Amino acid sequence: MKATQNPATGVQVTPADLLRCAALYLRRHGWHQGTYYAPTTDTLTPPACAAGAIGIATAGHKVEHFSQLDPSALADYLAAMATFVDYLDDFHPLFDIDEDGFVIDEHTSPYSWNDDPSRTAYQVVTALERAAERWDRLHTQEGGN
Repeated sequence: MKATQNPATGVQVTPADLLRCAALYLRRHGWHQGTYYAPTTDTLTPPACAAGAIGIATAGHKVEHFSQLDPSALADYLAAMATFVDYLDDFHPLFDIDEDGFVIDEHTSPYSWNDDPSRTAYQVVTALERAAERWDRLHTQEGGN
C-alpha cells in the first residue's frame, strides 16, 4: 500500500456525515461567498462557501474542479449536495424567475443561496447541520438502525 492510500475501514460515510464535516470546516476555517474558496496562498484551509466546504469534507483537501474527483468521491459529493439542495428547497426556497414571472428553476441553487448578500455564516452552518439531521431522520430505521 502506498503511503498516500488510506486503509479501508468498512465504515460507510453518509451525506449527513459530509454535511456535518462541512459545517465544522466552516466553523473552524471561515465562510466565503462568490467562489468555492477565498483566494489565498498562505493556507491549505481557506474560508469556503457551502459547496466548497462539502468538497473539502469529501476529498480532504481543496477541490478546484469536482469532476476531477474519483468516481466514488464524486458520488459522495453529489449525494451530499443533493441532500443539501433538498433541505434548501423545503426550508429556504430561492427560485429564479424570468422576466415574465415564470419559475426558471424549481430547485434552490446552493450557490445562489450561499452568495445572497443577506446570508450569514451562521445561517449556512445551521442549514448544513439541519440538512444532516433531516437526512438522518429520513434514513434511519426505527429502533436505532
